[in-house]
Amino acid sequence: MAVTFHNLNAASGLQKLNDYLLTRSYITGYQASKDDISVYSALATSPSADYVNVARWYNHIDALLKLCGISEEGKGVKIESSAPVVEEAPSPAIDDKKGPAADDDDDDDMDLFGEETEEEKKAAEERAAAVKASGKKKESGKSSVLLDVKPWDDETDMQKLEEVVRSVKMEGLLWGASKLAPVGYGIKKLQIMMTIVDDLVSVDNLIEDYLLVEPANEYIQSCDIVAFNKI
Repeated sequence: MAVTFHNLNAASGLQKLNDYLLTRSYITGYQASKDDISVYSALATSPSADYVNVARWYNHIDALLKLCGISEEGKGVKIESSAPVVEEAPSPAIDDKKGPAADDDDDDDMDLFGEETEEEKKAAEERAAAVKASGKKKESGKSSVLLDVKPWDDETDMQKLEEVVRSVKMEGLLWGASKLAPVGYGIKKLQIMMTIVDDLVSVDNLIEDYLLVEPANEYIQSCDIVAFNKI
């Protein structure tokens, strides 16, 4: 069943999306899919950190897109720019010559990985114009970072390793979504997202002073920056 979102570039729409993502890592299912890309593309700009769940999800999808880690599968999602109408939509008209009108659900099956259509280009131009007209600007001074954290061997407790990583607390640091990825020989690494305030958090210092020293280095062999994007 398709999920529908309204006014994603308005405060009301962002708040509903933020509430929706409170208990979810992705728009539908248990892995990133084209549904996440649909919602991601509908946002005119990166969401404010005030919408913490949306910001966490957005930064995660942004990093995955750069790593080509999005599945083409999805359950279907609808993005509407206007507020929802309470009345039920009328039944589709039937033309005796042409048969039943085309089912609106066909729009849900568009190939998000194909070439951009003229309608999509026009929608993108309209979104850009709306952003410019409203004077919206991306927030500055923040970055989204994807880390690879590798254990010593295949006997390392990865759950404990992640607990050690997330135990690092400091002003301007927010840990996000994570997953385990195979390295080889039965060893897995932790891939974890974080959002930082650039003026408050140095990623290099975070790694050297917190993740590669005792007691964290009992579990962590190395830590690498995979993606670093300004928000």
